[in-house]
Amino acid sequence: MSDAIATTTAARAGDPMLAISGLQAWYGESHVLHGVDVDVYPGEVVTLLGRNGAGKSTTLRSIMGIVPRRTGSIRIEGQESIGLRPHRIARCGVAFCPEDRGIYATLDVVENLELPPRVRQGGMSTEQVLQLFPNLRERLRSAGTKLSGGEQQMLAIGRILRTGAHLLLLDEPTEGLAPSIVSQIGGTIRKLKEQGYTILLVEQNVRFAMTVSDRYFILDQGQVVESHDRDSFERNFDTLMARLGV
Repeated sequence: MSDAIATTTAARAGDPMLAISGLQAWYGESHVLHGVDVDVYPGEVVTLLGRNGAGKSTTLRSIMGIVPRRTGSIRIEGQESIGLRPHRIARCGVAFCPEDRGIYATLDVVENLELPPRVRQGGMSTEQVLQLFPNLRERLRSAGTKLSGGEQQMLAIGRILRTGAHLLLLDEPTEGLAPSIVSQIGGTIRKLKEQGYTILLVEQNVRFAMTVSDRYFILDQGQVVESHDRDSFERNFDTLMARLGV
């Protein structure tokens, strides 16, 4: 662990909602993660940054238990989850919004929203989701894949909010979206933080990440190589952009 990572971690008070230590992950014979260490505290928005192939999405998928082979430790509110199956991890209060959104083509907006089971008390009602994403109200009976890319992303996020999970894993939520929709997604993430949600975000749009994030972990070749809080990230912005290839 680098000095920057150790200093940032030591400065946090209380127990993390998510604590990842020494995480290794494989796809078949391909060793993708090489000892990832990440912590996320309640109410934070934390972003994983890195070049394509650095292991960011694999980290989210490993947390959710949908990587074929993984070792190390993933503690959710103090409970070790590395040996749990995905449905048991979901019941720990975790929800995953994948990069491909996973919208069902044959279901309309309401059916897509109401499909996932509630894993904990406190999930949003359909009406609350529509208040958060008013664009969806006019499309309630439209097939999921007839929506625009932005509407599909809103639907994908709204769907996981109904489950009652309070640790949200969002994989590239702004990819391919128009600037106006990116702004709406950013506003939604800030509202969710105000409501007490904890969010681990994978994002290529660094400037977007800077509008919502409290801390950043930078991955390279399956390892965390730097960690920054908001002030440190802004101070080192030009150097970090060169590292990220942006």
